[in-house]
Amino acid sequence: MKTSTKLKALIQQRKALVVPGAHDVISAKLIEKTGFEALQVSGFGLAATYLGLPDMAFITFSEVQAFTFNIIKAVKIPVMADADTGYGNSINAMFVTEGFIRIGAAGMNIEDQYFPKRCGHMEGKQIIPTEEMVLKIKACAKVRNELDPDFVINARTDAIAVSGIDEAIRRGNAYADAGADMIFVEAPRTREDIVKAVKEIKAPVSINLFDNVEGGKTPLIPVEELREMGVARVSIPVGTTFAAFRGVERYLEAIKGGALAPGRTDLVSSFAEFKEVAGYTTFRTLEKEFLPKFVD
Repeated sequence: MKTSTKLKALIQQRKALVVPGAHDVISAKLIEKTGFEALQVSGFGLAATYLGLPDMAFITFSEVQAFTFNIIKAVKIPVMADADTGYGNSINAMFVTEGFIRIGAAGMNIEDQYFPKRCGHMEGKQIIPTEEMVLKIKACAKVRNELDPDFVINARTDAIAVSGIDEAIRRGNAYADAGADMIFVEAPRTREDIVKAVKEIKAPVSINLFDNVEGGKTPLIPVEELREMGVARVSIPVGTTFAAFRGVERYLEAIKGGALAPGRTDLVSSFAEFKEVAGYTTFRTLEKEFLPKFVD
């Protein structure tokens, strides 16, 4: 079964599929190893880890596509790509959609902000006219229908921050009519907003939880409650990035000034654990089979 087919089926169940964000291949492999059924590539995480910059459209499509391809190759679960605003107008968005389908992505998020965009939980967002976004989704849907009808187009609206929940719902329904498979209602402020969106939008609804950190706009509602509400997907985009940040910081604090951290297994993985995730055993097996005079 194609990963896009699998992802689409999971979303249509509307049972709050939890989709953590990956910022590199190791975080993606750990998401899969832990048992999650799908993951998304975090544009926020890529900008932060590869450029050291905020999620404000500094990273290019070609860079995102290359990083996403590496992640897709490394895992078996469905991977959703981050298309930001489509990197331009509708024609640019068609090129982006084809690019992600060609590398094996199961779906993508695409949003209705002006370019350059910014993270959905940052201030200062601006959104394009509904009509422009509708045409952009129609253009992406044309590519999807030709190349992979199961590829999931997750249309994100940031309208709540600009015009409120009713405008987000109006846009969500317009985007669904244009061909979006799921509607990503970004940064709802209350539980009631989420209930209203799920009830009134005529498509599966995705909600983004800004992880267990301060600064997010959406209340941290337990996944089971979101499942009961009928939310289709729960995006947790930057938790792995923030966890990596804190983990490295704590390790460096422990060894600064020339100190070592013997026995601090709370700070680091074992060499064996890391080798397993990195696929060391697989390549040792290949060496035995294909390299002359192999030394064990």
